[in-house]
Amino acid sequence: MPDMQPSVLVVEDEQAQREILAYNLAAEGFRVIEAADGTEALLLIEEETLDLILLDWMLPGTSGIEVCRQIKAKPAFRTIPVIMISARSEEVDKVRGLETGADDYIVKPYSVIELLARVKAQLRRSRPGSVGVRLVYEEIVLDAETHKVFRGRNELKLGPTEFRLLTTFMEKPGRVWSREQLLDRVWGRDIYIDTRTVDVHIGRLRKVLGHHGEVDLIRTVRGAGYALG
Repeated sequence: MPDMQPSVLVVEDEQAQREILAYNLAAEGFRVIEAADGTEALLLIEEETLDLILLDWMLPGTSGIEVCRQIKAKPAFRTIPVIMISARSEEVDKVRGLETGADDYIVKPYSVIELLARVKAQLRRSRPGSVGVRLVYEEIVLDAETHKVFRGRNELKLGPTEFRLLTTFMEKPGRVWSREQLLDRVWGRDIYIDTRTVDVHIGRLRKVLGHHGEVDLIRTVRGAGYALG
């Protein structure tokens, strides 16, 4: 079972540079997917459930700027943070990268330590549970670091799957998650199980959250999936 590993796509045509990034990200607990050019990156973005993209500007074929433009043009992907990596250090280049939609811009040569810090800073905004942030929704408090959950004064005893489900919901309250999206995020893309399994675990999560007679905060959206609130 996955441990809610954040998934990072590294798009870099220089193999040595790509391997350095992949090694250091994996050492920090990230799931790393690699692409050597823009065309491959755009295919992977469609296929993978990603939490962040590290994107080199100078790529063969489709440039990093164009890849970024296409990502941010699609509602399904525009919330994925993009950190642009480039040897271009002029202010006009940084402005162009950010105006295209990049969430951050880092200049080569860069410190790997600084890059990792920026990755974590972006994830604190987009997927806070993955970096140990405390999540709060109404009277529910989830501590991602200690793996404890409280509703009001009552500590809730959640199984690991229900904990991952609740973390996913609390990171983006109101968002509707399809069963397939929840399978990818909570169980992992390489686990082949029936989507009805999601319904079973949602039922278990609801039971624990409402153990003391509280209002059910998980909403079933007919034909679409589930949402918190």
